[in-house]
Amino acid sequence: MEIREILKKHNFRFNKALGQNFITDVNLLNAIADDAEVGKEDIAVEIGTGAGTLTRVLADKARHVYTFEVDRSLKPVLDETLADKDNVTVVFSDVLKMRDEEIENIVSGPFKVVANLPYYITTPVLTRFLESSLPVTEMTLLMQKEVAERLTAKSGTAEYGAITVGVEAFSDAVVTRTVGRSNFFPVPKVDSALLRLAVNKNKYKIADEKFFRKTVKCAFLWRRKTLASECNFDSMIRGEKLSVKEFVLLSSVIRKYLKK
Repeated sequence: MEIREILKKHNFRFNKALGQNFITDVNLLNAIADDAEVGKEDIAVEIGTGAGTLTRVLADKARHVYTFEVDRSLKPVLDETLADKDNVTVVFSDVLKMRDEEIENIVSGPFKVVANLPYYITTPVLTRFLESSLPVTEMTLLMQKEVAERLTAKSGTAEYGAITVGVEAFSDAVVTRTVGRSNFFPVPKVDSALLRLAVNKNKYKIADEKFFRKTVKCAFLWRRKTLASECNFDSMIRGEKLSVKEFVLLSSVIRKYLKK
């Protein structure tokens, strides 16, 4: 199946505003699905169907694939590229605008998220699922290499930030491979990396997730401020120096005092 020819046949035009960069290399597509460990009993949720190249590979491995796409002009392309896949459901909708209940009405039971994400929605998609009540067990996301490095950064480094803390607090994340820009078309200006996250909402047993996230955000918003409390931190310590475990302790102490 020559994707470029199919796109040309249906007069598809890439939309720069949607950050569309497709992958055609079957070996790479299989590697992404393998890193995601999608198996015959799994439900896979794909964000950004594109031309359906990753969708096809996931369909060969998963029990069912629910794939979400915002660009309706891809429908005739997908009608052709996915014509022989009877375990794929294409949903033309924006998951970032859907409520949890709407997604649950489409996807039933635990699922794994797999996606070649447009760079500009990486963080929104990541937080959308990590902060939801949806039964997502894992996420394997292809994203800008620098973003993947930031999401897995260590405390005290320049890359470490609020999003890093949010990811580590509710999942175990690891970069499984880097992907050169030449693997995409159109070719983007940067390289990518595949980040796999095993979701674990009980990793730190955080009593109030919303308050915890607010604490973290405030700590990084005012980086010049120091943090001192009964947590026995150094009196001059700043947010970027705190580990996730220390942030959990800090938010718990602040929450306790606010309730007095």
